[in-house]
Amino acid sequence: MKFVTWNVNGIRACVKKGFLDYFQQVDADIFCIQETKLQENQISLELDGYHQFWNYAERKGYSGTAVFTKQKPLSVQYGIELDEPDNEGRVITLEFDDFYLVNVYTPNSKRDLTRLTYRLTWEDAMKVHLLKLNQHKPVIFCGDLNVAHQEIDLKNPKPNIGNSGFTDEERRKFTSLLEAGFIDSFRYRYPERTDSYTWWSYMNKVRERNIGWRIDYFVVSENLASSIKDVTIHHEVLGSDHCPVMLEIK
Repeated sequence: MKFVTWNVNGIRACVKKGFLDYFQQVDADIFCIQETKLQENQISLELDGYHQFWNYAERKGYSGTAVFTKQKPLSVQYGIELDEPDNEGRVITLEFDDFYLVNVYTPNSKRDLTRLTYRLTWEDAMKVHLLKLNQHKPVIFCGDLNVAHQEIDLKNPKPNIGNSGFTDEERRKFTSLLEAGFIDSFRYRYPERTDSYTWWSYMNKVRERNIGWRIDYFVVSENLASSIKDVTIHHEVLGSDHCPVMLEIK
């Protein structure tokens, strides 16, 4: 099976920049997107052969996720259990016969870290959600996780220590999740590969010089490790400040 995740940074804008061409070319079994930035009925995507599931944020033009799948899921859940209202459209969980698929747009802790406390609460709730699912079936957890886990996962680690997406707190939460029975599929396949990024600033020539961060992931249950055929970062695909990532499972 082929899975794709892509933070499209506004699906309406991305469609104008070649989204559908890439979608048809890659022919994924399950295609996940984040940061859709729209409300219901603001776009109509003709995706023949796919079931569509959308989770919209209450706030207009903000956040949002969607999953397009060839196989109809057994069940669909929107959001996770949080103490605060879960109204930002950040999670969709699909149950299939042999696995769960969880598509996520993790909250950004913001440049001034004013949302870091919420982010850490979110991380705890997400871990509980994934562990509950993992008790029943293997889990494929993907999306924009808004963290570069290790120094190898961003071009300039030293000056970014403590910055949003590279705080000790965020990185420890990711480590804790992996230690609970999950693997970062890309690092599992390519533990030493450098210069492999999924997000670049819109600042002048940053992407051309590949000054990026790897913050988009496929995290899977440990018992799926032997089934991973490949994980590829499609850095050449434009249309967003992120690029797609593809996971192939035997």
